[in-house]
Amino acid sequence: MAFRAAPPFWPEVRPLTTRSSSGDDRQVTAPAYDLSAAVLCRVQGHHAFEACVEQLATAIRLGVFAEGSMLPPERELAGRMAVSRATLREAIAALRQANLVSTQRGRGGGTVVQPAAAFREAGRTELADRADELADALTFRRIVEPGACHAAASRRLSSEHLDLVRATLDDVLGAQDEAAHRQADSRLHLAIATVTESPMTINAVTAVQGPLHDMLTAIPVLQTNIEHSNRQHRAIVRAIERGDAPAARREMERHCDDTAALLRGLLP
Repeated sequence: MAFRAAPPFWPEVRPLTTRSSSGDDRQVTAPAYDLSAAVLCRVQGHHAFEACVEQLATAIRLGVFAEGSMLPPERELAGRMAVSRATLREAIAALRQANLVSTQRGRGGGTVVQPAAAFREAGRTELADRADELADALTFRRIVEPGACHAAASRRLSSEHLDLVRATLDDVLGAQDEAAHRQADSRLHLAIATVTESPMTINAVTAVQGPLHDMLTAIPVLQTNIEHSNRQHRAIVRAIERGDAPAARREMERHCDDTAALLRGLLP
């Protein structure tokens, strides 16, 4: 998804020799100088995993790391993004699951950037055509859903409302497969909106959950992200339960930001 503006010019290019999957040397196109500093930077924010995925996937999509070339060594990447090598490996595993990279074993092996066609999967063309709409949906969500959490936590909720939020959280945490988890996730967000008893808020959250679902179903389900998301959902619900409106808003802002980072990295 093209959320970033295109640069005003493209750098000159030079041949780069890489090792193909069959073991033969071949020529690929790569920038004549290192552009990765424009994309890779020290990770800031609540979760390093999602930020690493976003930065690396964006670098691949923009051609900073050319098709067929090796990613820099783990030590270098981890140092540049100021993350642990364990976190970096989780991010690279997510890229591999999304078919952005592959791993070559043995001497001279490493992480190889896959051809662009490998991650232009069925169903993504339609999303690419909606890039502006979907980017706007993420912006709208960042405004609406933290506000809904703040409103929910600001109210004296009935036992029925608290039971609804708790039950939908339990559904998320207990989901047995990918489809069930995504549906339960949406239901939790809609439940939070519902307990505000604000029809306009409910309509707004419902409106944004549709395009969000379309985007989430177009990327792989990543276990590390699910674990982060589940912790965030718990924190959001706990803040609502204790009536801590600022914390409820803050936790949902983090949740929205991390989801948006993952989508920016993995969508076409």
